[in-house]
Amino acid sequence: MAVLTDPISDFLTRFKNAARAGNEEFTAPYSKIKADIARILQEEGYLWNYEVVTGERTTLKLKPKFIDGRSVLTDLKRVSTPGRRHYIGANEVPRVMSGLGISIDSTSKEVMSGGSAKKQNLGGELLANVW
Repeated sequence: MAVLTDPISDFLTRFKNAARAGNEEFTAPYSKIKADIARILQEEGYLWNYEVVTGERTTLKLKPKFIDGRSVLTDLKRVSTPGRRHYIGANEVPRVMSGLGISIDSTSKEVMSGGSAKKQNLGGELLANVW
């Protein structure tokens, strides 16, 4: 097994590839932050559902959302990377695609969408933009 230097990017890439390929579900190695990102993606309507599968190795099993055979996810971009962190203030939360997308932020309270962070007046690390 290869060593991953950016597991969040790997998770987002798996999600994007599954959505573009039309796969009904995909799996990814489990971590708490990935589960939080999956929760946000489900709340915002990009996933039908996700579940944590325990066994020899704990994994996430996710189902991308499709409407009329087309993926709800158009694209996504990882902003903050392990080599270059990108921090934002509460008033710097970006509007993704003029409000049609979401940003995923890691704040001092929890991982949340950019809209929730702005409402709670929280800044933090900008993990990704999804549209």
